[in-house]
Amino acid sequence: MKRKYIPDLTRQMSQCEANYARIMKLLPDLDSCDEREFQVSWPEHCAYLRLRVDERFKYTSTVLVSHRYETSSPWLESPGLVVRLYHDASMAEVICMQRRKQLEGVYPYPNRNMHLPDEKLQLNEYLGEWLNECLSYGHSMETVYSG
Repeated sequence: MKRKYIPDLTRQMSQCEANYARIMKLLPDLDSCDEREFQVSWPEHCAYLRLRVDERFKYTSTVLVSHRYETSSPWLESPGLVVRLYHDASMAEVICMQRRKQLEGVYPYPNRNMHLPDEKLQLNEYLGEWLNECLSYGHSMETVYSG
């Protein structure tokens, strides 16, 4: 009999805390900057990661994270992530992918939409990998300020 998936809350919370710290390093001027793009270059190819502030509130902000490759096709769009920043808890959590409904913490498997049982954790780890690449190899492009 297959065992039920039990989320590792300690791992999820530490990932969200690390992502918050990474985003704050990349967007230290979160209150005044609407958007920032980073160019990340490797020997084989180049990618661009865009962080766009969608909402600002006292205790939370919402950031849209998207990326594209230098040689990407206009027909193939990379998935965008909607990330909620909780300033009072210093956490950043992927709440959904753009144009999709909010993610559940755990999914039964198999399910109608073919979500993985730990899909939310995997998306938070995916975000962390992109943010790490920006911090390690990225170069900030032009900053766009709100006006």
